[in-house]
Amino acid sequence: MNKKKRFLLFCLIIVSFLSSTLLFSQAGRGTGRLSGKVTDKSGNPVASATITLQFLEREEAIRETKTDKKGKWKIVGLGSGRWKIAVSAQGYIPYQNTVSVSQLEINPSLNTILKKIEEQLIEEAPRISLLEKGNKLFKEKKFEEALANYQEFLEKNPELHEIHFNLGNCHKEMGDIEQALKEFQLVLEKTVEEDEKDRKIKAKTLAAIGECHLKKEDLDSAQNYFKESLELAPEDEIVAYNVGEIYFVHQKLDEAIQYYEFAAKIKPDWSDPYYKLGLVFLNKTDYEKAKESLQKFLKLEPDTERSASVKNILDYLEKK
Repeated sequence: MNKKKRFLLFCLIIVSFLSSTLLFSQAGRGTGRLSGKVTDKSGNPVASATITLQFLEREEAIRETKTDKKGKWKIVGLGSGRWKIAVSAQGYIPYQNTVSVSQLEINPSLNTILKKIEEQLIEEAPRISLLEKGNKLFKEKKFEEALANYQEFLEKNPELHEIHFNLGNCHKEMGDIEQALKEFQLVLEKTVEEDEKDRKIKAKTLAAIGECHLKKEDLDSAQNYFKESLELAPEDEIVAYNVGEIYFVHQKLDEAIQYYEFAAKIKPDWSDPYYKLGLVFLNKTDYEKAKESLQKFLKLEPDTERSASVKNILDYLEKK
């Protein structure tokens, strides 16, 4: 081979090598797009979760973003091929998977459910059956038996301080208010409000302490704890609703109305607060407001066993 041909061959090899290098340097880039949403097991959005995509085809390429306050995210400019997705957030167990990206078609939305570390710890805790049995017994109003199961579970898992909330509820239902307050106080001392889960357990504990003071007929203290509970979890309709339930049971009807209405304001498409508002207004013999609340309930829950009884109530009220 003469020198001229050898030089041309060399140039072709170099050009081929440079083209290949250029292709590799562009690996992972393209017009593909991925998006999704990150929530917890209850469907609540997980904000500020980190989404990391790693290209798995030729060279390493990494893209990263964070979820917004609604738990949503998107990453654009992706090349076709396999990508590893990693989702992580403080207080949650990381999630990983492999997805295929297409530049020619719309890629499906990736919805990820993260499990909280504490939930995993509880699920893996020794003698978890004791906790499950305790919950079952509590629902059956067998409070002494439930208490024994919770106590044994706590002995096996002393690091799970949330169980003191269960113990406090048992003592409260058994009428031992002072011991209940001690258990609830332990929850407050060990809950640091680092994430949404901590805030919720603290808010529920404050509401439970408020109920204890209500049982002691100390209305002022009860109201203070209820207020503090809702200040801590102002967007938690469950806390507001439960406070309404506590007042309703104690026939504090005006206060019950206030908190049921608050729960309905937080979550307007939830039927339960309107149902209870209807019952409270019936107790107050305010039939017009009872009708208004029950009609709102029927719009949200038109065909259930409960709605059948509501229809009967409304028929009766129409005749008055």
